[in-house]
Amino acid sequence: MTALDPSTTLPGAVGADVDARDSAARRATAAAAEHLLGLQDEQGWWKGELRSNVTMDAEDLLLRQFLGVRGEVETEQAARWIRSQQRPDGTWALFHDGPGDLSTTAEAYVALKLAGDHPDTPHMARARAFVHAEGGLEAARVFTRIWLALFGEWSWDELPAMPPELVLLPRWVPLNVYDWACWARQTVVPLTVVCALRPRRDLGVSVGELRAGRPPAPRRDPLPSWPWAFRVADRLLHRYERRPLRRLREHAKRRAAEWIVARQEADGSWGGIQPPWVYSLLALNLLGYPHDHPVVRAGLDGLERFLIREETPDGVVRRLEACQSPVWDTVLAMIALRDAGVPADDPALLRAADYILAEEIRVPGDWAVRRPHTPPGGWAFEFDNDGYPDIDDTAEVLLALHRIDHPDRAAVDAATRRGVAWVEGMQSRDGGWGAFDADNTREVITKLPFCDFGAVIDPPSADVTAHVVEALSVVASPDRESVRRGVDWLLGHQEPDGSWFGRWGVNHVYGTGAVVPALVAAGLHGDHPALRRAVRWLEEHQNADGGWGEDLRSYRDPEWVGRGASTASQTAWALLALHAVGRTGTQAARRGGGYLAATQRSDGTWDEDLYTGTGFPGDFSINYHLYRLVFPLSALGRLNCAAGAGGAR
Repeated sequence: MTALDPSTTLPGAVGADVDARDSAARRATAAAAEHLLGLQDEQGWWKGELRSNVTMDAEDLLLRQFLGVRGEVETEQAARWIRSQQRPDGTWALFHDGPGDLSTTAEAYVALKLAGDHPDTPHMARARAFVHAEGGLEAARVFTRIWLALFGEWSWDELPAMPPELVLLPRWVPLNVYDWACWARQTVVPLTVVCALRPRRDLGVSVGELRAGRPPAPRRDPLPSWPWAFRVADRLLHRYERRPLRRLREHAKRRAAEWIVARQEADGSWGGIQPPWVYSLLALNLLGYPHDHPVVRAGLDGLERFLIREETPDGVVRRLEACQSPVWDTVLAMIALRDAGVPADDPALLRAADYILAEEIRVPGDWAVRRPHTPPGGWAFEFDNDGYPDIDDTAEVLLALHRIDHPDRAAVDAATRRGVAWVEGMQSRDGGWGAFDADNTREVITKLPFCDFGAVIDPPSADVTAHVVEALSVVASPDRESVRRGVDWLLGHQEPDGSWFGRWGVNHVYGTGAVVPALVAAGLHGDHPALRRAVRWLEEHQNADGGWGEDLRSYRDPEWVGRGASTASQTAWALLALHAVGRTGTQAARRGGGYLAATQRSDGTWDEDLYTGTGFPGDFSINYHLYRLVFPLSALGRLNCAAGAGGAR
């Protein structure tokens, strides 16, 4: 492990001539780099915890109850964690300091009652009161009511119909499974089986007290409209469900089972994420797969690696990660360490590069349905997602490998060529890039009654497009046609206020922090009107403490756009944008660097309870525990380098 001595001059420092603030930034950079190096696994990767909300833990207990494998110890530990996350008002939220969420609170209540908490205890009574005030279970999301229907606590007749015959639709027919985003299709296919079989197993308790006793106000969809048409279709499908065509239904269930089994990963997961994983296990169980079947056994065993157990004053807590991000975390760490001045041939970085090279995906997956002639080559987010690379990770891998002096240059160059070819092949027709698929933009799916939670399509986004534009400009050429089209897409999607929307990070600070460096890498001058508007937006939204922050509520409430308590990661994103346009010597940049130096912990990292990652905008939020370290390290390293170059305007 290479340690950076805080007393030494990092690249760009000018010794005694720098002021105290620059010296503090260099010391903060050295401490952060040393801390990050100490977190590397001996196999070369980095991975921070990916924290979401307690529905992961509630649904894990419900899954085990349904399968008949729930144990007392795991129930006690999960319940202890769920209780620890309840707020004084009795609610659970989707993110730290967010508003209480009806469905999250309802699922947490059900899990705690399953664990033995009496409904009359104060914490349960407060939760129940909130659920009632928000409309009761009647107003909960479809997924919550599906979990209740599994145990007879909700009627299958009162849920949207999702027939398994969906899996039989040809690829050219609207609403076929490949019209859904990759994460959605792997969730929907098993759910069609579950909803068709309509199971009812014993929960051991009743949660009828969570009903408000009044139905939600009926929707009044305009005529004609897609929501209206789908609600009519839903009524017809419910009639079909009562008397389906037997041979067609059996064929659809067999095909769905084959589809599910074919997509299980080496670690037993589906897509390396919680939703398709748990619903696939439910579907296979209902189709007669026993617990000792290799597919089911691998699925259950694989969940263990996603569990985090911690000793607390109240006892051991157990929580489930919705996903794991070793490839993403590793390449961000590599970039950050290079920004901090760690040599390109440092052993830690070479081990990381070896890990990344071994993770390349060389086989086609579902993405090839839309791009059958694109050669495979790319990287996924997770440890064992071996069939579905994603575009965002691949772009950052290309940037990271470009900055490593690896002894096997031929291997790096070959992987880079394949990665470039793959991401160019995945460009959508409009010039932008989505995260996993090309041209996954059929918005009619979002009008289905089933789709009341989370993104179900994968259209191009500013942050992913920016990362690809930057990667192609740096490792290939900014003169490529794909880059030109990507730049045009980004310029056309700038918000009227000068910012860019952040699909996978919170939110306009993330989008702007990604797009500005990409446009500069692609050849736009820092004085370009679009970049001037972006810089003005960032400077106008800097907090009084020198940092930047944006609340997750900005996805639904424009009043929150660019507003929120300062965080280390969001401050870093803003600084990376200012650095890209040469404004590191401005008061805004100096105050931002000062905020990072002043808020750094003694061990070199930063506290960041607020969530700055996004799964589904407005519906599913993420706290990447490594974001608080890698992004500030990158920002400080680049500021130091700019200061050493004599400063910038």
